[in-house]
Amino acid sequence: MRHNRRVMAKTTAEIRETFLGFFEAHDHKRLPSASLVPSAYDPSVLLTTAGMHPLVPYFRGEETPPRPRLTTVQKCFRTTDIDNVGNTARHLTFFEMLGNFSIGDYFKQEAVEWAWELSQTGFGFNPDDIWITVFAGDEELGLGPDEEAIEAWLSVGVPRERIVLCPRSENFWQAGDNGPCGPCSELYIDRGLDFGSEDDLPGGENERFLEYWNLVFTQYDLGKDEQGRPTLAPLPANNIDTGLGLERMAVIQQGVETVFETDTFAPLMALGRRLASEDPDERALRILSDHARAMTFLIADGVVPSNEDRGYILRRIMRRAIQQGNRIGMQHGFLPAFAEQVIEIMGGAYPELERERDPIMRWVRSEEEGFGRTLEQGTKLLEEVIERSRRSSRPGIPAIDAFKLHDTYGFPFEVTRELALEQGLEVDTTGFDALMEQQRARARAGGRAEATAAGGVREQARALSRTAGFETDFTGYETLEQHTTIGALQPDGERLLVKLAESPFYATGGGQIADGGTIECEVGDCASRVVDVVRVGDDQAVVVELQRGELQPGERVVARVDRAARTATAANHTATHLLHAALRERLGTHVRQAGSYVGPDKLRFDFSHGERISAEDLQAIEDRVNEWVLRNDQVRPITTTLEEARALGAMALFGEKYGDVVRMVQIGDGTYSRELCGGTHVRSTAEIGVFKLLGESSSAANVRRIEAITGPAAVAELRANDAKARAAAALLKCAVERLPEAVLELRDCARQAAKASSADSAATAVDVDALAAAATQIAGADVVAEVVSGAGGAKQLMDVADRIKGRLGEQSATVLGAAVDGRVHLVAAVSPPLVARGVKAGAVVKAAAAVAGGGGGGRDTMAQAGGRDPDKLPEAIAAARAAIADALAADRQHDG
Repeated sequence: MRHNRRVMAKTTAEIRETFLGFFEAHDHKRLPSASLVPSAYDPSVLLTTAGMHPLVPYFRGEETPPRPRLTTVQKCFRTTDIDNVGNTARHLTFFEMLGNFSIGDYFKQEAVEWAWELSQTGFGFNPDDIWITVFAGDEELGLGPDEEAIEAWLSVGVPRERIVLCPRSENFWQAGDNGPCGPCSELYIDRGLDFGSEDDLPGGENERFLEYWNLVFTQYDLGKDEQGRPTLAPLPANNIDTGLGLERMAVIQQGVETVFETDTFAPLMALGRRLASEDPDERALRILSDHARAMTFLIADGVVPSNEDRGYILRRIMRRAIQQGNRIGMQHGFLPAFAEQVIEIMGGAYPELERERDPIMRWVRSEEEGFGRTLEQGTKLLEEVIERSRRSSRPGIPAIDAFKLHDTYGFPFEVTRELALEQGLEVDTTGFDALMEQQRARARAGGRAEATAAGGVREQARALSRTAGFETDFTGYETLEQHTTIGALQPDGERLLVKLAESPFYATGGGQIADGGTIECEVGDCASRVVDVVRVGDDQAVVVELQRGELQPGERVVARVDRAARTATAANHTATHLLHAALRERLGTHVRQAGSYVGPDKLRFDFSHGERISAEDLQAIEDRVNEWVLRNDQVRPITTTLEEARALGAMALFGEKYGDVVRMVQIGDGTYSRELCGGTHVRSTAEIGVFKLLGESSSAANVRRIEAITGPAAVAELRANDAKARAAAALLKCAVERLPEAVLELRDCARQAAKASSADSAATAVDVDALAAAATQIAGADVVAEVVSGAGGAKQLMDVADRIKGRLGEQSATVLGAAVDGRVHLVAAVSPPLVARGVKAGAVVKAAAAVAGGGGGGRDTMAQAGGRDPDKLPEAIAAARAAIADALAADRQHDG
């Protein structure tokens, strides 16, 4: 057998273009990569994991593809490979998947012919070195070998002895226990006997045969019979879904042993060697290189580091990279250098990297700085845990200790495990996983029933849309009343799912809730109330409650949208766009939408930002929005191409999938607000009336939340505030205009009566605003736990704690510690709502004092203590934070 020979070595960019250009020449439409954040209507995964993932609505028939033949290079991320990165030659978290797709057009013969042709003419493979695997059949499925595929490969010249039959586990694709599925056929390159033996075959565990392309023939619908056995039915149309890993092909084309030697990784590996202060091991460099690519692309697609969902995945890989960099002696600030290198390497193929450079660098710097402190504190605490384990002769670190490091201090379990292994200790991984699952179960408990019910309605709506055989024409942009026909309906308990030929009702999407309204018969006495409108791709189904009479398929009806609710919702939606623009103008372009609620009652806007917004900034933001409202700028929905909208700087919602033609909402001349949006809006900004902020809070780590109201609701709020001001002025016996001065005078009197001048001077030496801004969130509570200097003794600390409490939310806890004249002083202040959740100031300060060699106590809301060991003060503050976290965790468990 001859060793594999290639015509030429290709760069990764050339491989990418060779594949896409080939299929474009064969009448495939090239689509840009979808976001790593899946569509909001696909809750099945947190991140895009495969090339066909964004195209699922086309394969399901829920949306019409721009062309039956498509080709893409898709950004993908798989969390299952995180722990393997660095240990093998090929495992990655982020990768690119090339693919060609047929939605009901060509099938096996054409897919085989093109794969065979491109492998030789495009990638220069010797046909004698290409081996094929096909589905061997499966008795349970009632299928024999895939003879159609075998014949297709024979027809292009592959000898029968190089076509290997493989079982269902290797060569049959299915997404779950039901739905589209089918056999697949894989192409392997034989790398020669230098990589294995004569007995090796494709599909086996060996390095000789490297799989580079998978062709999936989606032709069956998988189900179950009454006995639970699998059943197969032919799909209405056969589809093709193929995947070729770009990085794996680069390994083959460039003649290297590992993916980390290819042209997109080599510069990152070289950067790591330059930045390391000692001779780095390959594993650390591989982890840094892979995770740098992954974090850069995730942030560019709108993900920010947090402790939940995809934000946690990002934080995990960033912290793993930081830990590896620290381990091999890299100086602080190395992570931004890796992000810059990724942008330089990949920015040509993915312009969003350059476009989002500022947010990328901001979050990378912020996470490295923040985790540096966490790593230092966590490492010290872990050393104590390791020492306790050794003293007690335990074989490893208990799960509860690893969990507390993770849950209370943000110290990654992976880092705990790696550092413990370096000390020759195991960690109770099974126990840790069980504790994590208990925590997740508590978090899921509240919303599980609601989510299950919503998912059931979506599936029923999807089924009704398929069986109805037509797509509803949405007319709600033009009219709020539509004479139409019931095309299909389906009972859903006490409700009905109705499919209208034309519908004025907006379906839930883009943060905007569904329209309400009525559906009544044109002739006859029947009426129903619209309670929901479910989006199914580009289609919809209306959920109604029958009030009288009956609705029948074919019936002529009048569909009316609730005008008042739609008007209020439209005002709130346009105000959301104005708020987004004002936030970016005031705080910076790193601000991106991270979620929203738009209804008739209020608007809620979540956005990426790493710190509390000051009162001054909030006032400026509110004023800016009202300035635009008063300008009476026109609000224009414009239908244009995606390319043109992006050229105009239109903001796109992360996780949203857009076609070639999009709807762009432009306010005024577009200089301050252009967004891709399918929602309903006012005709001009003056229709909003007035914009009033209700509050700003933390939604998640690095995500802030603003709630606001507009129109009549805002006017009512302003009037209520006026009434409160008049009542306060009456109590203080002053004019409303003098209310601020009167309150200040009253406060000054209270301070003078309560505090000595020495206490005042000591307390003001502490930057109270900075301490309040350092508050972190634990289970929904604002927590400040810090060592302070310059505050004096316990009395002065009490004053500082009291002032901090006034700057935090309703649920807050403040723990402060200071060392004065060789003594430790500790105080704790807990708000009454947090006391109700089980956090007691006396217990918290007692736990801290025990670490510092002392004791103390007090009331549930305020307590103080002392200690003899100032060197233990940081650990005492950490113990106080842990006591707060433990109390809140117990409260969550009790509530669950």
